Amino acid sequence: MYEYEIHQVRAAELVRQAEHSRLVREAREARRNRRAERRAASAGQDAEGRVNSPRSRRSRFARAA
Repeated sequence: MYEYEIHQVRAAELVRQAEHSRLVREAREARRNRRAERRAASAGQDAEGRVNSPRSRRSRFARAA
């Protein structure tokens, strides 16, 4: 009986650890998402904006020889 109680305590501890790890991971993801949203809002574009600027000097294609 004693071993069974130890098993139950250990299982409960593992459940608590898993819950804590999940909460930490979710908090990190939420923080990362908020940071990305702020960065996108301050840049004046959505999260998946243009890679190059609309008025770049370089041509998009290489010149023919």
